[in-house]
Amino acid sequence: MARYDLSEAEWRLVEPLLPNKPRGVARVDDRRVLNGVFYVLRTGSPWRDLPERYGPYTTVYNRYNRWAKAGVWLRIFETLAARSPQSMQMIDSSIIRAHQHAAGGKKGARITPSAVLVED
Repeated sequence: MARYDLSEAEWRLVEPLLPNKPRGVARVDDRRVLNGVFYVLRTGSPWRDLPERYGPYTTVYNRYNRWAKAGVWLRIFETLAARSPQSMQMIDSSIIRAHQHAAGGKKGARITPSAVLVED
């Protein structure tokens, strides 16, 4: 099991919440696809850089979008939140204005090219 993969207990909670409409072509394993989605979301890597162990990145990406449009992710979140209300912790943040020197440049400075063109 890789770092971001679901454990058996987690998978047993999520599996019944996933849509299961049999179609003509056999589907790629939902657990593998879900682990691929979690990998991308946790690491921030592009879909194209998804490791091969999760299957084709296009399958993972398409199923992620399809489930989002069908409300599957919201259903999963609400079900898991209802099962563990103490896990719902919110973090409040404040916006603090950074000092003008924090970015390393002068306020209102003009950008000048390093090479100046000279006309003949």
